[in-house]
Amino acid sequence: MLPRVYVEITVVSYLVASQVVLEEASQGDAEAVEGRLAVLAAIPMLVAAEAVPMLARDLAAAAATPANAVRDALHIAIAAVSRVDYRVTWNCKHLAIATLRVRIGEACRSAGLEPRIICTPYELMAGDAND
Repeated sequence: MLPRVYVEITVVSYLVASQVVLEEASQGDAEAVEGRLAVLAAIPMLVAAEAVPMLARDLAAAAATPANAVRDALHIAIAAVSRVDYRVTWNCKHLAIATLRVRIGEACRSAGLEPRIICTPYELMAGDAND
């Protein structure tokens, strides 16, 4: 089976979508919004389960995401609860940071979930080291 990938808005702007991604994609320049939403229209949308807000709060409380980065915590929580294989982002300020991956992992495991692999598109596309 192919791996499941959660691609958040930074990748669409610079693709599994969630309501959080759609909300972010709907903000800003009208022409850019139209383009982002057109790309997202063909991608299956994940539903934010009941466990998502609690895990997002746990991530913020564990300093795995900045307190003011609520949507970043929601992206991580949706990916973890939905059990996607990879969470792809260009957000190297709050998400694709090696030092935060430990805290993210601890918060997810405390909630009984395995953390998803957070990476940039380049890291995901790098392929198998044996290639």
